[in-house]
Amino acid sequence: MKIIVCMKQVPAGTKVDIDPETGAMKRLSSATRTNPYDLFALESALLLREKMGGTVTVLTMGPQQAESMMRDAYTMGADDAVILSDRKFAGSDVLSTSFTLSQGIQVLGGADLIICGKQTTDGDTAQVGPAIAEHLHIPHAAWVTRIEAVDEKSISVEQKLGNVTQVSRIPYPCLITVEKDMCVPRLP
Repeated sequence: MKIIVCMKQVPAGTKVDIDPETGAMKRLSSATRTNPYDLFALESALLLREKMGGTVTVLTMGPQQAESMMRDAYTMGADDAVILSDRKFAGSDVLSTSFTLSQGIQVLGGADLIICGKQTTDGDTAQVGPAIAEHLHIPHAAWVTRIEAVDEKSISVEQKLGNVTQVSRIPYPCLITVEKDMCVPRLP
């Protein structure tokens, strides 16, 4: 099974500098960390690889300082890591971020399963994962709280949608976004 995990480096605190001309966050002006939700995505991928075999590739879009996050992903067990970096990406919104990541996934040869964290702590839109799936024209499930079953052709997931719990079986290739607390991320 070929799994790609999309991850993002986010500000470690609430104090960030904003460029007054562009309105974009100055990412190099503050301490950073791996988006917490993405750690659950990576752990989910690593657990699936242990069960099904295959590879886990971590993909991010950001400045070169994201290399430290990718090194942590390697020490947690990722097989490969790719950073998409260009000054033109600065200040990207959901549409441009999801399009860029989808193109990166295509260049990498696609995946059976793409896993994203539910959202990022700096944007909180929870839209990048589903938008990637839309660009790739593949099925997706958001807010996954548990992986019920997995086989060579599909994955079954549980989603808590307000007052409703839904279980869906999704054929590959597909994308899921995972909630926190669905597993305990291992330490680097």
